[in-house]
Amino acid sequence: MARLPVPGPELTGATLGAASFPDEVLGVLEALRAGGHAGYVVGGSLRDLVLGRVPYDWDMATDARPERIVEVFPGAVYENRFGTVAVRHGGETFEITTFRRDHDYADFRRPHRVEFGDAIDEDLARRDLTVNAMAWGGRAGDPPGLVDPYDGRADLARGVLRAVGDPDARFGEDALRMVRTARLAATLEFAIEPATLDAMGRRAELVQHLSGERVAAELDRLLAAPLPSLGLRPLESTGLLRWISPELAAQRGVPQNKVPGEDLWDHTVRTVDAARADRPVVRIAAFLHDIGKPATFADGRFIGHEALGARLAGDLLARLRFPRATAERVVLLVRNHMFAYEPGWGDAAVRRFIAKVGRSALEELLELREADNVGSGQAPDANDLEDLRGRVADQLAAEVALDRGDLAIDGDDLIDELALEPGPRLGAILERLLEAVIDDPALNDRPTLLILAQSQLAGEE
Repeated sequence: MARLPVPGPELTGATLGAASFPDEVLGVLEALRAGGHAGYVVGGSLRDLVLGRVPYDWDMATDARPERIVEVFPGAVYENRFGTVAVRHGGETFEITTFRRDHDYADFRRPHRVEFGDAIDEDLARRDLTVNAMAWGGRAGDPPGLVDPYDGRADLARGVLRAVGDPDARFGEDALRMVRTARLAATLEFAIEPATLDAMGRRAELVQHLSGERVAAELDRLLAAPLPSLGLRPLESTGLLRWISPELAAQRGVPQNKVPGEDLWDHTVRTVDAARADRPVVRIAAFLHDIGKPATFADGRFIGHEALGARLAGDLLARLRFPRATAERVVLLVRNHMFAYEPGWGDAAVRRFIAKVGRSALEELLELREADNVGSGQAPDANDLEDLRGRVADQLAAEVALDRGDLAIDGDDLIDELALEPGPRLGAILERLLEAVIDDPALNDRPTLLILAQSQLAGEE
């Protein structure tokens, strides 16, 4: 959907007017009104505009039925049975939804029947939070203005997230609203109003009915916030986290000898906040890096938690339908985050470390360790991390061989020169050659490697 710049200076509700909206958005509203219909900007786009933020996209609502919207905007596409039409206008794409009255929600996510409405107030009454239950626009022939029946603008000014009407009913209609409320607490840096927070606790178990993709989309945006802790803490305190990941929820109460008075969950939250917001894979890895600790806790230690954690992280990311490449990288980071560098490592040990992790994941692993250090109450570069970073950089600059692709020979060379057959034996010889070159980079030339390979074969006889 269209993401257009906001004209003019930072806005407040008091200054909201036609000049506050991009021309393309006003053009859609004017086309609806010229066709005899109401046209409003609604939802998160209006909320962000009032806050002075650039809206992620622009959503609009109207009393025109979907087939009528298609008539007003030739080439528009009716997207679903909920009354949403995708419209191309001014070179951009917008979603316009017919006013709705929702009915029973059979699956705690979508109404099993939708009834189109004629009034903006009815449409706003079915929305989740007061800050999302505002509209700007008007009916045909009336001057446009702000419609705010639930004092959403006042809640924006107070920095409060409050459910529209009865919070138990709102969350019972759509369980994803609870996860979204936690996400908005982080992305907007708002507090959740007590009655709304209490209802999230009462209705938390409904989250089990949500698809993994829906939950993952909200977690993605929550973890991208400047301070994810503002959303992670209500996820845990309301019990929502237990239905998303019981393994993570089990961290509450597990002791950690790190920051006085804080437990394992506090450590995880600190670590996530410390990870860079522009590194989404590192943020996810920070969230999951100690997921294996509760199950391995014994005598104040967590032996093997990184290996179990890698498996649990992979299982969770699969349930949430994260992309495979993302999940594989996160699992790699969780499995290797407990590396123990010492300044006494030789250069070969540094090369083995690089080879084990892989060039592409190295920087992310070092950043995860920095965040873990901060989460443990230490400086980011504690445990000689900067020394390791410098030594890794030196080895990479020297362009030493770190994987099979760096060797001066390949499998075809061994087949041609030594009459080997493709298969596991060939792979094992290449691995041993790589180990030799990691120990001594000077061995990485074709004649030398062929001699070493021949010696390996002779040793097998």
